[in-house]
Amino acid sequence: MEVQAYITIKPDNMGNFQFGLVYGYIEGRIVDYVDGKKFEFAWDGNEECDHVFGSGWVKIKEKDILEGEFRFHLGDSSTFLASKAK
Repeated sequence: MEVQAYITIKPDNMGNFQFGLVYGYIEGRIVDYVDGKKFEFAWDGNEECDHVFGSGWVKIKEKDILEGEFRFHLGDSSTFLASKAK
């Protein structure tokens, strides 16, 4: 039922993710800020058979480590750290 959480972003700025029982697809773009670049995205997916969607961002925190946030439309948000799969 559950799998190891992951986020995949491809060179065309599309990707997919899963954490817990939430999974879906993302599309985004790289945005330059004074303190660095972030990949900002919109996402669309499913949570236990319910349609869900929202937005989020990720940035490189250090080599092979991402920091980010997923936001549910009109709902909760969750921050995360992710390391590159080996």
